[in-house]
Amino acid sequence: MKKNNAAQSNLLLDSEPEIFSNRVEEDAIASPAQRQKVLTVTELNRLARDVLTQAFPLFWVSGEISNLTRAASGHWYFSLKDSTAQVRCVMFKGRNNSVSWVPKEGDKVEARALVTLYEARGDFQLTIEFLQRAGLGALFEAYEALKNKLEVEGLFKSVYKKPLSFLPKCIGVVTSPDAAALRDVLTTLRRRMPSIPVIIYPTPVQGKTAAPLIASAIKQANKRAECDVLIVCRGGGSIEDLWPFNEEIVARAIADCTMPVISGVGHETDFTISDFVADVRAATPTAAAELATPNAQQLRGQLAHLQIQLNQKLQLSLQNRSQSLDYLARYLISPMQKIAQQQSQLKDMQFRMQLLVQKRLDFQAQQLHRLSQNLTHLNPHAVLQRGYAYVQNNAGTVITSNAQLQAGDAVTLTLAEGSANATINNTSPD
Repeated sequence: MKKNNAAQSNLLLDSEPEIFSNRVEEDAIASPAQRQKVLTVTELNRLARDVLTQAFPLFWVSGEISNLTRAASGHWYFSLKDSTAQVRCVMFKGRNNSVSWVPKEGDKVEARALVTLYEARGDFQLTIEFLQRAGLGALFEAYEALKNKLEVEGLFKSVYKKPLSFLPKCIGVVTSPDAAALRDVLTTLRRRMPSIPVIIYPTPVQGKTAAPLIASAIKQANKRAECDVLIVCRGGGSIEDLWPFNEEIVARAIADCTMPVISGVGHETDFTISDFVADVRAATPTAAAELATPNAQQLRGQLAHLQIQLNQKLQLSLQNRSQSLDYLARYLISPMQKIAQQQSQLKDMQFRMQLLVQKRLDFQAQQLHRLSQNLTHLNPHAVLQRGYAYVQNNAGTVITSNAQLQAGDAVTLTLAEGSANATINNTSPD
């Protein structure tokens, strides 16, 4: 019997098997040194909490909400019940902030929860991590199935995404005429770029029959080809409210649209199939309008800034050109000034040429005078004028030595004026 009890306690709590390994009767008769540890209530509850947490991982549970209390701290306290049982639940503020709808008494819900124990009171309870209306599990499965199908087909690939026009000539909006989202879009477009016309393609955006009508409006806009960009939008809501934008017919219509499509469905945390297929996903309808148009005020500011920069650059360029012109003007003269300069240069050259010719003529005259004097000095007739004569034999050879003569030779004497014939009587060496 002891072995069986020990084995069972080991299966229940393998971390501390010795606590329950002996029966109470044996503990009573055992010595103090042999007694096991006695748990406090706190230790017991903590141990029970750990066992429950380890035994029950995160799981889904369905039921009806009752005894709902929203504490000032932001936490939700309620019970989940069915026809035969109920369990206490807590959903802390950090988790219930992500719930886009407000639960109320009697709501059928599905919760993803952890089993735990509230130690202070020993209450068995569920800590809710996620909460949704009952039946959404099937919707999520359909959502994931269609998403995977279209992704495999390549409808989500970025290579197929069409770029948005910077300044569209016309903007189309597919939504309900009565929707608050339309007012938000129109207000934003009017504020940002009031000059761009807007065409509304009305369609219901909620309900079981909405999806075909939304797809028809998108196809009509595509066929009419009046716009440069198409906004498909609606405001926030539950997953059932947004479900038409998770339908395949709407996704196909967006994918087949030849103009860029901006999907602005729900709030920032809402993601629909339309968001993945569209060329651009906007967090809200207002954000979609902002993506579709530039900000006129911002553009005017940028234009004014560019105008200032342009004026500064033009002014700087003009200043640089003016300085260059002044610099070049120093070397630029009028034709009359140019002619006058050339005439002055010509006169100067003429003067220098005349001066050079005169110098050359004077030099030649001096040379001629010197040569003339030399010639005069060398002229034999000039010597004859001083009483000299030169002697020639009959052959006309000038006699310069008595050795050239013999007694009886006939010679001719050339005088300053005329000549005379003579006969040599005798010769003398001196």
